[in-house]
Amino acid sequence: MAAPTAHGPAPSDGAGTGGPAAGGPTGKGGRNGKGPLRTALGGLTTRGRSFLAAGLAAALCAYVLGQAELLRVGILLAVLPLVCVLVLHRTRHRVSGSRRLSPSRVPARAEARVHLRIDNVSRLRTGLLMLQDRVPYVLGPRPRFVLDRIEPGGRREVSYRVRSDLRGRYPLGPLQLRLTDPFGMCELTRSFSSFDTLTVVPPVEPLPPVRLAGETSGYGEGRRRALALAGDDDVIPRGYRHGDDLRRVHWRSTARYGELMVRREEQPQQARCTVLLDTRAAGWVGSGPDSPFEWAVAGAASVVMHLLERGYSVRLLTDAGTAAPGPAGGFGADSSDTAGLLLDLLAVVEHSNEPGLSKAYDALRGSHTGTEGLLVAFLGGLDEEQAVTVGRMCRRSQRAVAFVAGPGGTATGAGAGSGSGSGSGEAALGVLREAGWTALRGGPGTGLAQLWQEADNSTLKGLDR
Repeated sequence: MAAPTAHGPAPSDGAGTGGPAAGGPTGKGGRNGKGPLRTALGGLTTRGRSFLAAGLAAALCAYVLGQAELLRVGILLAVLPLVCVLVLHRTRHRVSGSRRLSPSRVPARAEARVHLRIDNVSRLRTGLLMLQDRVPYVLGPRPRFVLDRIEPGGRREVSYRVRSDLRGRYPLGPLQLRLTDPFGMCELTRSFSSFDTLTVVPPVEPLPPVRLAGETSGYGEGRRRALALAGDDDVIPRGYRHGDDLRRVHWRSTARYGELMVRREEQPQQARCTVLLDTRAAGWVGSGPDSPFEWAVAGAASVVMHLLERGYSVRLLTDAGTAAPGPAGGFGADSSDTAGLLLDLLAVVEHSNEPGLSKAYDALRGSHTGTEGLLVAFLGGLDEEQAVTVGRMCRRSQRAVAFVAGPGGTATGAGAGSGSGSGSGEAALGVLREAGWTALRGGPGTGLAQLWQEADNSTLKGLDR
């Protein structure tokens, strides 16, 4: 972070939040020093302005009435605030500041702590400092602190808590310091140049470790090997590479190709899952942290984290046809990196103006990764046309599970409907079930863990596990 000084209204750029750094001043009013002095005069407090006005009035009355004693009193009253401005303006104190978020990514309705550190990098003892950090109103009141005088080379550390019911990315900063004189005649504000960003992600609900039908390919109990179990005729050799174990050399292929060949390692096929999130503005009613759309976003985050923990390769797809992570919407390989990326995307996802889900259908149909494995969808209100489009999405999936939480799909319990659109919601659920989906009704007040367990039970009906 930058280090403001007492003789300029603004600091130069510094080292950011990674650690304290000292920087020189930069004046807003010009390079000749007149601008900062004019800014310092603008920092007169109500007390300072009152003293200045009273002194000028007393001097004017003394001149009119010819009272020398009154003139001396007026000069004293007028000079005192000006001397305070000059002294505060010429003070050479330099301080640096840093900010640390713990954690920098926090679920909605959870608290994060912001740690502030102020270092005195000058050779003089500072005066009384008033510290203030700028935060968006959704994170709480603006924090203010009064810091005692800091000795040369010393530091002060303070902290405050922030909390938001709404997901998103919120800037914190810049940090501001207010310097004042002992008489309270003048106050000058110094602003640091750097800021940090707090990411509020959707809340993640733990899901039960069920095994939905269609999860048979991948790691764990249902793993399938891509290569044959035994037999020289099924061996797929490749060229020798530096560091390969000589015990894996396939001599028959070496003799055939005239170069050293080794057997390939067996590569289990990793299970895949696509999480479809419907963000159409027309498909959702209401807003706020308890709205059906926020329930769907939190549900998508819960499913993503649950499947990544089970070793799945997961991607997120929206109704606009955009998918993440990976190039061209491919599946992520590293679960830790994928989890952070998808949570960051879900933290800022908003309603789209798409009229339907045709782009999402085209993205699934145009995928070059073969079978999509498991498909989990969080859908808003669906008319007959959109229900048919969604129904066709499960043709390339081993298993498809849909949670409908839009108009006509909200519920206070699994399988219970409410609202004027419950008839259209039931019709959409029927279309999806006939197409092969495991379609359930969800919404605010419905635990996703309960629906996840119910989806597992529904997929086992009529199937031999």
